[in-house]
Amino acid sequence: MRYIKKPVKGEYPEYSHIYMDLLEDDGMVLKHLWENFVKIKEFVYALPKEKLEYRYANDKWTIKEILVHLIDDERIFAYRALRYARNDDTPLHGFDQDAYATYSKANERSLESIFDEYESVRRSTLTLFKYLPEESFMRGGKGVDIDGSIINQRTVRGLAYHIAGHELRHFNIIKERYVN
Repeated sequence: MRYIKKPVKGEYPEYSHIYMDLLEDDGMVLKHLWENFVKIKEFVYALPKEKLEYRYANDKWTIKEILVHLIDDERIFAYRALRYARNDDTPLHGFDQDAYATYSKANERSLESIFDEYESVRRSTLTLFKYLPEESFMRGGKGVDIDGSIINQRTVRGLAYHIAGHELRHFNIIKERYVN
């Protein structure tokens, strides 16, 4: 797998340190993305079926909703990486993750369908980052908030690591709050 150096502060928004701190500084983010997908799939398939739609609080997502959220987030952040890698620094709007979760209807889906989509998205993400020109990893762009202000500057490599760290954070939450 391709070596992608871990981003440093300034290549991602301050809040993203919660994701970056979970990742090794070995440049093997693509390898970790694949291995973590496999671990999550094995872990979730080993859970009792009733855990997949369990909520530890009324306003929290189910495991199925978390999985589809990870898919949605990965698609969006990989798209941002593509835009920035191609030197398109047009500020991009964020997304309402709660609306996405609601309208995903994840709890009506089979686990097989969710992991089929998850794997397809993951393979696409890995392929994108595998074949980007080396110089594109330091290109970046910004987000635009609902009030029009510019926020959340990231580099392409910052986006790769965001995807990996975001996934690990949610995996840790599943293990801590849904399984015990």
